[in-house]
Amino acid sequence: MSKKDICKDLTLLYVEDEDKIRDLLKSAIEDKFKEFITAGNGDEGFKKFKKYQPDIVISDILMPICDGLEMAKRIRAISKDIPIILFTAFSEKEKLLSAIDIGIDKYLIKPVDVDELLSTIEEIARQKLSVDDVVRLKNGYEFNKTKRILSKNGVPIKLTKKELSFIALLVDHLGSFVSHDDLKKNIWNNLKVNDAAVRTFIKRIRTKTNKEFIENISGLGYKLKY
Repeated sequence: MSKKDICKDLTLLYVEDEDKIRDLLKSAIEDKFKEFITAGNGDEGFKKFKKYQPDIVISDILMPICDGLEMAKRIRAISKDIPIILFTAFSEKEKLLSAIDIGIDKYLIKPVDVDELLSTIEEIARQKLSVDDVVRLKNGYEFNKTKRILSKNGVPIKLTKKELSFIALLVDHLGSFVSHDDLKKNIWNNLKVNDAAVRTFIKRIRTKTNKEFIENISGLGYKLKY
């Protein structure tokens, strides 16, 4: 996967209180990402983090209401692994030590070079995000094997854990199929489940996706169209 493709798979949250700086960076790089979300302060940024669940967070440190370090602490309290990059005009040791204590992945001194920023994002994405685990299927469907999220045109589809486990099983068998026995073994842990219950289970997933998403191989099992 190329560097450009890595960014294309990412949803990025950028938090900056200065409108002009925020708009300039957005216009410069937003087309390189799947989605580019912005916020004007740390409080708004934290709310958008919870709402949109971005893949990576970029933020200035010095902001009103809630600064970048405080926002990073809040994010770290609910997400230990999300990559966070901070922009800072400070070179003071205390600020940098605070960033390290919180678990910031990288800090960049302002003014930030766009190429350096993109290279940093790409490097962190390769190290911490399993972007290569995003499997593209037909009709705009994608399945993130690491996060276990099925989406269509970038919008997550609400599925149960069992339904997502089934999709993951089908993804692992692309080009082949999952037999009825393997389905029952892996999804129902060998518990007795009748064929009618399996058909109802498949029908429920098709209702949330479409009728053609899961293909029935008569007498054998199921597979994904990809």
